[in-house]
Amino acid sequence: MTVTDLPKPAVVHPQTTASTPVDPRQLARDLQAFRDPKPVRSGWELAITLLPFLGLFALIAVAVQAGYWLALAATPLAGLFLLRLFIIQHDCGHGSFLRSRAGNDWIGRVLGVLTLTPYDCWRRSHALHHAGTGNLDARGFGDVDMLTVREYRERRWLRRLGYRLYRHPLVLLGLGPAYLFLLRHRLPIGLMKEGWRYWVSAMGSNLVTALVLALPLWLFGFGVTALVFFPILLSAASLGVWLFYVQHQFPDAYWEPRADWSFYEAALEGSSYLALPAVLGWFTGYIGIHHVHHLSSQIPFYRLPEVLEKHPQLKELNRFNVVQACGTLRLALWDEDRRGMVSFREAAL
Repeated sequence: MTVTDLPKPAVVHPQTTASTPVDPRQLARDLQAFRDPKPVRSGWELAITLLPFLGLFALIAVAVQAGYWLALAATPLAGLFLLRLFIIQHDCGHGSFLRSRAGNDWIGRVLGVLTLTPYDCWRRSHALHHAGTGNLDARGFGDVDMLTVREYRERRWLRRLGYRLYRHPLVLLGLGPAYLFLLRHRLPIGLMKEGWRYWVSAMGSNLVTALVLALPLWLFGFGVTALVFFPILLSAASLGVWLFYVQHQFPDAYWEPRADWSFYEAALEGSSYLALPAVLGWFTGYIGIHHVHHLSSQIPFYRLPEVLEKHPQLKELNRFNVVQACGTLRLALWDEDRRGMVSFREAAL
């Protein structure tokens, strides 16, 4: 099955910087006023995310004794709390959660044990992602793989098939997250020759995760622990991958070769604003306000809505609702001639 076998939801093009003039460089300077984290607020955000997650995990493990399907009903909620822990880890990687570099790093490392994401490895690859967003010559770190129409046409049929399978929603949102968090993160893939630090990050996270899981394994056994932990992890991972996809894969996303690329334009024009309902906005750490995040990544996640209130013009840039965002899953290639992302069918492939 390929993407073209699925029903094609309409993709609504959001407003972009062409209709709402914004000077990215000046805006980046203005956004510096929001970059100062508030330690008490950060501690509160961590507490109201970590404690409910641990409580739900324990509750689900106990509830399994009364029936697995009853316990499974609470899994999506636990997954949302785990996703929010990942967002806090993400802020630590940007140095925006606490004022202290050491504090950010150690909180990030602890949370990386729960999210199965080695902190130092992820921080490095994510920094490369931010440094090269929208740059056609800097793809490959922290991105959803994307080919141009020309690159796809130049591939042999087997590699084309592999790319089609990779871009299929069932792989992107199902098999892909499982592979990423359960297998790929166990080694410093992409950083294996970059020094001992990343090996320590990956192997240390693996070891501590095993030690943490030893307690529920001892209390409840392997079967119950697996039936509780994996659904929570995979529900959080799938939603997280979907969010990451929507943030940079949309019809009018910014892509340029290195010679024409601008960090500021790429940050603002190459990142979306996913307007989520208030509850989902809270659980996702407002990461849907992604154009602001890429323009000034040191803004704490809980201050991103404040930016939109102070700069209302940003509410109309690359704006999507949930339905529109789901429609972008059919996009697969960057069309150099049309200057936009297209599906395989639109590219006549």
